[in-house]
Amino acid sequence: MPIDPDVIPPDTAARIADELGQIETRHDVAVLFAIESGSRAWGFHSPDSDFDVRFVYAHRLDWYLTVRPGRDVIEAPISEGLDISGWDVRKALALACKFNPVLPEWLRSPIVYRWQTDLVEPLHRFVGLRPGPVATRRHYLGLARRQFLGDIDGRDSVRLKKYFYSIRPALALRWLHRRPDDPLPMDLPALRAGVALDPAVSHALDHLLSLKAQAHELGVGPRVPLLDDFIRAEMEDATGWLAMQPPAEGADLKAADQTLRTIIRSADGIIAARPVGTLAATP
Repeated sequence: MPIDPDVIPPDTAARIADELGQIETRHDVAVLFAIESGSRAWGFHSPDSDFDVRFVYAHRLDWYLTVRPGRDVIEAPISEGLDISGWDVRKALALACKFNPVLPEWLRSPIVYRWQTDLVEPLHRFVGLRPGPVATRRHYLGLARRQFLGDIDGRDSVRLKKYFYSIRPALALRWLHRRPDDPLPMDLPALRAGVALDPAVSHALDHLLSLKAQAHELGVGPRVPLLDDFIRAEMEDATGWLAMQPPAEGADLKAADQTLRTIIRSADGIIAARPVGTLAATP
């Protein structure tokens, strides 16, 4: 899917591609995929929003054959609005085995900077883009609760942009309740389009979105009771549903191990074939 130049300017996309190539060379890794995971991917960025690039990578085979495991995160210094960090594939799979929804959400991002199909497909097959429903609801309930209680509830005035960080998980909870058999989108427009909202709630949200699209900062303003009530209702529904669920089944660890081996072997070949002293190929 082409990158929308209104969301990611072409010069920024080129900088991100260059940074990913430098990371591959500097750390001797292969990037499986790299995507946008922040307000630009979620559909509510402002003109000065950062570019939140997240990626999954693999080392050479020998890196994994050590007594002491190495660091499983790569973080580039934040520079000129670029926030780039990634997980080693073993870490990503370990979290997926706990039904952490972050990896499936990354794989659904509408903004893709790098995608090596041969390396990503095994992840798709294992994750199936369908993490456990209990863990997924718990994840989004935790996000909504943390943002709402920390930045909105109990205050007379709030930083209005904080509403988006509670509304997106609240909409995700509504989607999971009303459309449990459908893949969960990560972006606000798709979530809104897929679930029915009270017209007054929708209007209040549209008003905030129009302000945020035009301004560098929404600033501080009075609470929006309609949005408060919507967020609370979705959190209460999810809390009640979770209280009635049996313990979740464990992940298929044998399948996870096989997925890891498949990806590492493929990545090892890609890294070995890379010309010494040159940047990795970028799209």
